[in-house]
Amino acid sequence: MLHQNEIAVDNFAGGGGASTGLEMALGRSVDIAINHDPAAIDMHKVNHPNTTHYCESVWDVDPVAACAGRPVGLAWFSPDCKHFSRAKGATPVNKEIRGLAWVAVRWAMSVPVRVFMLENVSEFLSWGPVVYINDQPRPCPARKGETFDGFIKALTTGLKPTHPTWLEAVRALNIEFNLVEKYKLFKGLGYCIEHKILKMSDYGVPTSRARLFIVARNDGAPISWPTPTHGNPESGLIKVKTAADIIDWSIPVKSIFNRPRPIAEKTLIRIAKGIEKEIINNPDPFIVPREHVAPFITEHANGSNQRNMALNEPLRTLCAQVKGGHFALVTSHIIKFRGDNTGHKTNEPLHTISAGGNHLGEVQTFLIKYFGTSNAQSALEPLGTITTKDRYGVVMIRGSKYQIVDIGMRMLYPHELYAAMGFPASYKIAFNSEGKKNTKQNQVARCGNAVCPPAAAALVTANLTLSKKQVAA
Repeated sequence: MLHQNEIAVDNFAGGGGASTGLEMALGRSVDIAINHDPAAIDMHKVNHPNTTHYCESVWDVDPVAACAGRPVGLAWFSPDCKHFSRAKGATPVNKEIRGLAWVAVRWAMSVPVRVFMLENVSEFLSWGPVVYINDQPRPCPARKGETFDGFIKALTTGLKPTHPTWLEAVRALNIEFNLVEKYKLFKGLGYCIEHKILKMSDYGVPTSRARLFIVARNDGAPISWPTPTHGNPESGLIKVKTAADIIDWSIPVKSIFNRPRPIAEKTLIRIAKGIEKEIINNPDPFIVPREHVAPFITEHANGSNQRNMALNEPLRTLCAQVKGGHFALVTSHIIKFRGDNTGHKTNEPLHTISAGGNHLGEVQTFLIKYFGTSNAQSALEPLGTITTKDRYGVVMIRGSKYQIVDIGMRMLYPHELYAAMGFPASYKIAFNSEGKKNTKQNQVARCGNAVCPPAAAALVTANLTLSKKQVAA
């Protein structure tokens, strides 16, 4: 754990993912949290009231003044990853944002920091100079990893003035004309450093997200990596958590048909492709447990009048109008609004959540038993991408035929997304420190790109929990 008088610092604190993980491992709040975003700091304050908060740029916070003579036992850094991530696409690259990681070197040069950890996307390993290609700033393809190499050398054996990253480093650290500080950089800060890519699902987080973690320490103790707790049960591990574990099944889905504001054609195409992949062509689709089935069904079959019926009511009335069989199943899959991605199975870990907005939803497909040829209209007809022939309108599930009678869709709610990132259910997101309701957009922004608390907790526990032998020594 932390030594006497040592403090814990969370740079780039955001809404509090890393701080929550550190608190889970250390048994107490972090001492200092820094972030330039007032909304992020406000959510952090609500959930971590015992922390000293700095709502300003990490470059504007003086480590010496903030620490007030106290050594840092653990410093956590999660610099903005958007300008490294593949998800950034063709958007111009911001050199200053890509250089935010140098603040870790600044802290290590300014105050005693025993252990620090840095989290980012795996592409951070390719951190290199930015050049102009077709009048747009882009990472130089020929110099990938050059800046990362200089970053590691500065923290370990020393960064020489002949290294191509030297000038960027001294300018980022604002020590270009400070011989004393430049000498520290030249000699190196003497840390032992390791890095590894960890899958969040290995540590009980129901997301497929993978992140790069860097661990550095200068106290002579070895760097340890947490052992996965979740995986294949046959290997003695706990079963991986999935999207089904975080979906709030009490929230109803709304039929995609006859909405006052029609669904966009691209969304309908996504839904159609998702149903074709995860329901029609999947011999074993995810079936919503009966105790969790959606509370209504909208009829899109025989008759000229559409009827909405609760699923917890007797279904004989439904069978009297819809030719063939009895209501039997509700299937579910996840829809993703990113690129050409059609989504994934509900019994898989949820895909990565970004800070740009809510782009993950759930689609429920309602089915009844199907007997022979029916002249019932297929619910897929308005989608325009799957024909209404029986071989497409009929789904074979576990040896039985079912007819699709309705399709519902809704976006995932913030509390579901936070659960998918491993935040505890008690985490406060709905209201700010003044008691005013947080917008859905603000809640999601604090969640996307957050550090998954269980993974941070596992990493801190592995490196800051003393063994009996160490305690005796």
